[in-house]
Amino acid sequence: MTDSAGSNGGTEPTGAGGPAGAAGGAGEGRRTVFLLAHTGRQAAIRSAELVVRGLVKSGLGVRVLEDEARDLPLPPEAELVAECTPEVLDGCELLIVLGGDGTLLRGAEFARGSGVPMLGVNLGHVGFLAEAERDDLDRVVDRVVTRAYEVEDRMTLDVMVRSNGDVVHRDWALNEAAVQKVSPERMLEVVLEIDGRPVSAFGCDGIVCATPTGSTAYAFSAGGPVVWPEVEALLMVPISAHALFAKPLVTSPDSVLAVEVQPGTLHGVLWCDGRRMLELPAGARVEVRRGAVPVRLARLHHASFTDRLVAKFALPVQGWRGAPHQD
Repeated sequence: MTDSAGSNGGTEPTGAGGPAGAAGGAGEGRRTVFLLAHTGRQAAIRSAELVVRGLVKSGLGVRVLEDEARDLPLPPEAELVAECTPEVLDGCELLIVLGGDGTLLRGAEFARGSGVPMLGVNLGHVGFLAEAERDDLDRVVDRVVTRAYEVEDRMTLDVMVRSNGDVVHRDWALNEAAVQKVSPERMLEVVLEIDGRPVSAFGCDGIVCATPTGSTAYAFSAGGPVVWPEVEALLMVPISAHALFAKPLVTSPDSVLAVEVQPGTLHGVLWCDGRRMLELPAGARVEVRRGAVPVRLARLHHASFTDRLVAKFALPVQGWRGAPHQD
């Protein structure tokens, strides 16, 4: 699973009467929204058409990548950009992402690098990162046009890889940084460390270091806990560990988590959000800490995380009578 849940940081209200730049975007002048869609899905193409039509009709500018524009029925008013970099969001108020989990995480790469808030519309399965479903497109357009949304910061991870003491790679993640084995017939031998002190050593299929946002993603599949949005923490979750003490660990958000690949084991791989991969030589050390730059998400409503969890996982709640009333 690569869906996400949980959040960290405060919210920034953006009311209809607020200034043009209140949501971190265009300031004075014409408001512009960037649209990112999974054009390989017919549902995304239809949804993009509806969103663009509604935004343009309301006087907002829409910017789209050229590669995606070829598959989208766009009006002539749409602005096309060639490069797939955070800079293409310059001057944009919002990034609207239409698609499944992979598309939303791709959008998060844009959002983090630019500081522009991301509003996700789920066209996939669970979609914890998404704020709306495909049936809500009219409401999404209306909320964007009237600026009736809030901006929330999500904790990220900064990831550093050392080999022979030298820093050989730096990366980041919104959901998780996962150290995994490569060979199916051999376990990955690792030593876990928290805040400069060793915790345990064992063989396993891998280790997931996650944010609260990623607590319902890979970490959840590996048996980790669901972390509520109000909790700031880092998670370390072993995958199929061959050890008596291999429980998920929840640490302070200021902790530094480290996974050392034992020198005598086969090499492993590092995956960040399931999108970026790096081969890890034997003896490599992966350090994970709270990211310096958050991802900003646009929120349309104040739904309870409990209700969101129940809805996303279709949890049975029959028989609930509610809290007792106090006289």
